[in-house]
Amino acid sequence: MKLYELTQNYAQLLELADSMDEEMFRDTLSSIEEALEDKVENTAKFVRCLDGDIEAIKAEEKRLADRRKALESKVSNCKIYLQEQLEFAGIDKVKRPTVTVSIQANPPSVLVKDESLIPSHYMVPVAPKLDKKAVLSFLKEGGEVPGCEIQQLRSLRIK
Repeated sequence: MKLYELTQNYAQLLELADSMDEEMFRDTLSSIEEALEDKVENTAKFVRCLDGDIEAIKAEEKRLADRRKALESKVSNCKIYLQEQLEFAGIDKVKRPTVTVSIQANPPSVLVKDESLIPSHYMVPVAPKLDKKAVLSFLKEGGEVPGCEIQQLRSLRIK
């Protein structure tokens, strides 16, 4: 029997409690509770198994990201080395049958030396961001913030 079926049966049994024989009610309740608890236990074990898979995937993602960053750093260092050596030799272009390497000017870019000296019309306004921790703290102390209230949600814990 599926978990949702057991919970429906449990709820129906509680509704019929007054019209049933007490011993029959206890026996039926006990059998439903045991089956329900077994399903809950097995579902919780399944969740733990999935959590383990998630952690393994996260660890692999981190390992791959670290490897990618190391390779990107190696590529960057090789390019810097190659450019330095070509510039030192005064060579702007090397053309071979399988590869062409050249040094060229990049598009113009801005180097900011002191941001405080830049006129404000070049600045992009930043939208204000709500400090939810400060609002929660104030509300817990009994204060009122228009448009806000404390909510207490419930969530499942598997230990």
